[in-house]
Amino acid sequence: MSVQETIKNQVTGHKVVLYMKGSPDFPQCGFSANAVKILRACGVNEMFTVNVLEDPEIRQGIKQYANWPTIPQLYVNGEFVGGSDIVSEMYQSGELQKILQP
Repeated sequence: MSVQETIKNQVTGHKVVLYMKGSPDFPQCGFSANAVKILRACGVNEMFTVNVLEDPEIRQGIKQYANWPTIPQLYVNGEFVGGSDIVSEMYQSGELQKILQP
């Protein structure tokens, strides 16, 4: 299976997917920590996370998958939402809460 197929399976196989540096309990960059904090504030207790620091192929492949150069990257219901700044803006406007509703 190619890296792009792996990413597609991860993104479409889970409701909320966050590609990040580190883990939700031990984020290894401030932007990833911010994304996790926002998701938890929205009531997301179950998210599929991928630590891109553990897999260089995924780290590069995810940037190509969404044509987005930075990490973290949030996907909800198989759709790319954005990186840390976009997630923050959407949270502040209430838009993120709407797309995360069950």
